[in-house]
Amino acid sequence: MPKIVLRHLVGILFFSAFVTLLPQQVGATEEYAKQTGQACAACHLDPGGGGELTMAGKAFAKSLQTKTVEPERGAIVKGFRLAIGYIHFLTAIFWFGTILYVHLILKPAYAASGLPRGELRVGIVSMIVMGVTGAILSYYRVSSFDALFHTRFGILLFIKVCLYLVMVISALFVITVIGPRLKAKRKESSITDMTSELTLEDLVVFDGQEGRPAYFAFEGKVYDATQSKLWKQGVHMGRHKAGNDLTEALSLAPHGREVVTALTSAGELIVSGPRKVPLHERVFFFMAHMNLVIVFIITLILSLWRWG
Repeated sequence: MPKIVLRHLVGILFFSAFVTLLPQQVGATEEYAKQTGQACAACHLDPGGGGELTMAGKAFAKSLQTKTVEPERGAIVKGFRLAIGYIHFLTAIFWFGTILYVHLILKPAYAASGLPRGELRVGIVSMIVMGVTGAILSYYRVSSFDALFHTRFGILLFIKVCLYLVMVISALFVITVIGPRLKAKRKESSITDMTSELTLEDLVVFDGQEGRPAYFAFEGKVYDATQSKLWKQGVHMGRHKAGNDLTEALSLAPHGREVVTALTSAGELIVSGPRKVPLHERVFFFMAHMNLVIVFIITLILSLWRWG
């Protein structure tokens, strides 16, 4: 199974609970409650609103139907909104699931040497689809600007839109400014004819992924495992990853050190001082964690819509 498909499936699993938090599309809002002067319990069996209607609620809902709208047209509009809402929520699962997967499984450092193409495509397509479908749903749900700023639903929607725009702006900044710098650094560090002395900072780039060489350090020396069948994609026995100092890990291996030293030597591992993280990398990590926080805030807003 391709890696990008596996990542998307794991992302869906992480965010499957997200679907249960989505608010149900109903015809009543606080605006209607103001018209009647009654609480939500006057029209809904659930005191918090939403769900099955009482007799009074059904009568009020019937009174909202205008005689100028044909029943067939109303059914088409309702089906259209349902389809758009489904696409909107499904896209949110992919987008938010990818963010959770990168943070909880891969960690942000996974992308520090360059943005993965698969996650990048998912992010760009998701932003566009969510923007378009969200605008359509808002058009049908919010009747006026007054309702947007003076009702509880409208205020929460406005906050959600602002958070979405923050995520879009940060993503565009990472793609256009941070991403090229991370990619340039990876290309610079991937030159194979570099000096035979490598630091841990240099070594981390040679992880055996996406065509890069697979180097690892052992007892102060760097070995090249690129051609070894036991180091496919830079991983040995499913747990030892290239690009790291594996002295301690391989010392506990069932085979002797002679198996490791039999590999081609790529140079010496030298000790360097603490690494100074460049500004663009610090900005990248900040935005990555900021988007993770925004995901949880948006999920909270969806919970408030339904149960708050």
